[in-house]
Amino acid sequence: MLPVQTRYDHITLAEDNVPIITGTTMKVVELVLETTAYGWGAEELHLQHPYLSLGQIYSALAYYWDHHEEIDSDIEQRLSKVNNVQNSTQPTQLVTRLKTNGLL
Repeated sequence: MLPVQTRYDHITLAEDNVPIITGTTMKVVELVLETTAYGWGAEELHLQHPYLSLGQIYSALAYYWDHHEEIDSDIEQRLSKVNNVQNSTQPTQLVTRLKTNGLL
């Protein structure tokens, strides 16, 4: 299945319906997470990702705000999967030693 263009100039839906910035592999959710984690605005995102234009970044952020419930739900599902994997695996010997020595 070919990517599907959206009504946002720079946003395409990939095969798995994940919104990406057209012509790149950058997912909208990646920029959203950076905005949330670091408090970055569009200009800082542009400094961190100089291969993206401000138009691409603003389009991605506009797409997020128009679809924030769906994307936030996807983020929660991803975090839940990560937590499940972390809780179901045993720590490595290195991690155990670091914790024992108070380094983690």
